[in-house]
Amino acid sequence: MGHWLGRIIVATMSLMMCAFAQARSPIELTDRTQYDLAPHVRYFHDAGGEATLEEIRHRLPRFQPLPPDGPAFGFQNGAFWFHAIITNRNPDESRWLLVQEYPLSDRLDVYLRHADGGLTHYEGGDHLHFDQRSIRHRHPNFWLDLPQDETVELLVRVRSESSMQVPLTLYTPTAFTEQSRDAQFGIGLYYGILLALFIYNLVLWLALRDASYFWYLFHITAFGLVLFTLNGLGFEYLWPSSAWLADKSVPLSICLSQIGMQQFSRHFLDLKQRWRLGDRISLGYIVFFVLLGIASMQLTYHVATPIAAASVFLSIMWIAVISGVVVRLGYQPARIFLLAWSLFLLGTCIFVMLAFGLLPKNFFTEYGVQIGSALEMLLLSVALGYRYAALRNENERIVSNAKRQLEQDVQQRTAELRTALAQLESTHQRLSESSRRDGLTGLYNRVWFREAFGTLLAYARESRQPLSLLMIDLDHFKRINDTHGHLAGDACLRWAAGRLKETLQGHDALLARYGGEEFIVVIPLSLPHASAVAEELRCHLRAAPCLFDGMTIALSASIGVYGVDTEASDSVEAALQVADQALYEAKAQGRDCVRAV
Repeated sequence: MGHWLGRIIVATMSLMMCAFAQARSPIELTDRTQYDLAPHVRYFHDAGGEATLEEIRHRLPRFQPLPPDGPAFGFQNGAFWFHAIITNRNPDESRWLLVQEYPLSDRLDVYLRHADGGLTHYEGGDHLHFDQRSIRHRHPNFWLDLPQDETVELLVRVRSESSMQVPLTLYTPTAFTEQSRDAQFGIGLYYGILLALFIYNLVLWLALRDASYFWYLFHITAFGLVLFTLNGLGFEYLWPSSAWLADKSVPLSICLSQIGMQQFSRHFLDLKQRWRLGDRISLGYIVFFVLLGIASMQLTYHVATPIAAASVFLSIMWIAVISGVVVRLGYQPARIFLLAWSLFLLGTCIFVMLAFGLLPKNFFTEYGVQIGSALEMLLLSVALGYRYAALRNENERIVSNAKRQLEQDVQQRTAELRTALAQLESTHQRLSESSRRDGLTGLYNRVWFREAFGTLLAYARESRQPLSLLMIDLDHFKRINDTHGHLAGDACLRWAAGRLKETLQGHDALLARYGGEEFIVVIPLSLPHASAVAEELRCHLRAAPCLFDGMTIALSASIGVYGVDTEASDSVEAALQVADQALYEAKAQGRDCVRAV
């Protein structure tokens, strides 16, 4: 017996040593373009979160291999440390990008110890400003310089009140660009579906004024905000410098989405008429999420978010229950409704279980809630159409049993409704266009230009294309008003707008009236080329006078040109201010000239 027990102990120890050796084996970077570090990483949970780097280095023998489910630990206190040894055997790549493919971690500290003892420290996470990231991306990332054939030691410390998910991947620059492109395409496709459903149902709500459509729109918007936050896009685009919003937006957006879900369910299923008790319970859920949303503004993320995430599961389960009850009561549209919520329930269960560390992190668990919600929203849109069709059929049955005169009245009113809807859509389009235009010159106005310029500036930064601003001011315009009258001044403004527009044809420029006698142009050209276009504009304005009511009015303009630094983080306001300063220099140097900065 003792002989067998000894052999078992020896075999067990041998297996443990092999596993330890394999986990501690360095990862060699060869000809591949990306590496998942999970098989080569060991971790240590610093429950107090107070251990220093040197203390952690002395505890390296206590580090353990990652669990079989991967680096997803759920909501945990303290800090997690991850350790790996890396040797770069790739002669073509000495710079690699380390990416933590989870956007909600509060604070990351990355330490890289080289063979000569040199230590490099990087910081990241959504408690730091977004601009501190190595690459502007929703996932925290860090450039690592890994000399060829040198073995380096990597230590990563993660502390967060969010779910502790730390999938670490090394990319070459090209591989990360390709992976980001594919991921952005998928995310764009998802939000494109949401936007299409929103617009489609917005039109229906405007036409029908059915409360179900309104709450469906509320649900789409709120849940879109949830995923916008969970995907890290909220921190990237909406609050890049606010750690407070980065924390509070998750539980708050979850509460808003659940309020929209419960309200939509109540109205779609008509619970008030079909099941009064179920309606009261749904109202109770709504009150709970309202209170939780208010409380989450004061509670810590570590408390509010797990409660909100767990409550989502209970909320959707309840919606499935009331759907089943209404199906049994004979309401046919509830069948599609129940199928939609079943798919969403599945996706949400996957999300919640991943957040609590009960499922491994992979494509289906990471994006299960997006897949389930997209299918759910598509089916809910179908269910709304089916519900509307059912109501329409019922109305037709009533009409067919009524007198012929009543049928004629209904048909007439239906035609009027369709005409009104077409007129409303046409009016909406005209109002939307007119809100962008200046009433006098027909050019785009100042408000819309600022929005469009912000979009063009972001695109120029991403595509690394040049961009220039031209600020144009008609010289001595007050003298024209005082001498010839304001009607003549208006005619001059219209004439100048036409000349500018004519000259800018073929330059892919955006022209707007900035205010008074000032015009502004954004053009995708470098500063020298933009200055040449500005000189062309000045000469074109100078070449011919404005003719009004038998009067000949000569015009000239001062133009300031600013070549926007698209690699800097200048705001729209800063760019406009520099262009305006260039304009003032042109005025100060005698007017009727071009000055560039």
